[in-house]
Amino acid sequence: MATDIVVPSVGESVTEVTVARWLKHVGDNVALDDPLVELETDKATQELAAQTAGTLTEIAAPEGSNVRVGGLLGRIGEGGAKAAPQAKPAPAAKPQAAAKPAAAPAPATAVEVLARSGPAVRKLAAERGVDPTQISPSGKDGRATKADVLAARPAPAPAAAKPPAAPRAPQEGEQRVRMTRLRKRIAERLKEAQNTAAMLTTFNEADMSEVMAIRERYRDSFEKKHGVRLGFMSFFVKACIVALKEIPAANAEIDGDDIVYKNHYDIGVAVGAEQGLVVPVLRGADRLGFAEIETQIADLGKRVREGRISLEELSGGTFTITNGGVFGSLLSTPILNPPQAAILGMHKIQKRPVVVGDRIEARPMMYLALSYDHRLIDGREAVTFLVRVKECIEEPQRLLFEM
Repeated sequence: MATDIVVPSVGESVTEVTVARWLKHVGDNVALDDPLVELETDKATQELAAQTAGTLTEIAAPEGSNVRVGGLLGRIGEGGAKAAPQAKPAPAAKPQAAAKPAAAPAPATAVEVLARSGPAVRKLAAERGVDPTQISPSGKDGRATKADVLAARPAPAPAAAKPPAAPRAPQEGEQRVRMTRLRKRIAERLKEAQNTAAMLTTFNEADMSEVMAIRERYRDSFEKKHGVRLGFMSFFVKACIVALKEIPAANAEIDGDDIVYKNHYDIGVAVGAEQGLVVPVLRGADRLGFAEIETQIADLGKRVREGRISLEELSGGTFTITNGGVFGSLLSTPILNPPQAAILGMHKIQKRPVVVGDRIEARPMMYLALSYDHRLIDGREAVTFLVRVKECIEEPQRLLFEM
């Protein structure tokens, strides 16, 4: 008897995965919990482990293929490697091909899907110009959700009716590589932020002298007690929470005609990895101490780089902090992480001459950038937010009293 290997549910808004790499081949013996295949979504790459022991007898979805949640990836048969000859059906992708029409319902069915979905979903589909036949409903009773509409392709404009141009032949020294699902999703989300939000950036700078002095003074004792280094990020997370409580619009999002104010502080911390920029989330960051923030950031960053981060840990942030300074960036304008309303950009610390009293001194300065959605946040609020962060960094004792 064979056991089907199917795509598990990998997140609320994820309906399809890409088979990135098979870790076992047809005929290989498989032990319980052995990693079988790497599945790539628009948020992360994760391994799928074997739910039973036996022999991999069939690969129904080859590398590079897209498979919907619940779709067949392959089969594990009983016994040892003798079951390998049964693997001949592997090239037959007919079962996969037969499932494709279900992902693109007939126009009449698509209209019915929108009809029984909520008015907010229908409005969003109309605003985005989404072709109803491209919507794959994932809600209860076959209803479409806003996430389904956002994931669907907009209806092509009449002027875009020309067939796509064939890829140009590679020139000498060039290499053509297929864009990963994660990279495509990053590109889509960044472009979505530019097209949807009224994005604006305001700047300020912070004197890092006090924070650097505290780190120097308590560095060894902090690491000895907590087993983690005291970094700059914990100070900025704490400072941003102070500012978010004063400017709640920076911790909100637009949902249709409504503004949703978040009464929790789940702070995303951008991490650069080989596969792209991802943003793991610190849940309930306002309830975490400095050591807890640093420990969680170190753990999340490590698992991002090792490809072991879960989709749940990358979803649901209310505000994001990105630190281009670790790569040497002196100044930049970060792009929003939809549907969030604001993002703080940290930058390289560099000594610059500043006026202190009646003297000119060389101080370690950092430029700060706040990109925000002007539909939600006014200029006065954005400037106030950034000033509050600056004050907390230049006078860290304010963080003790959330001032």
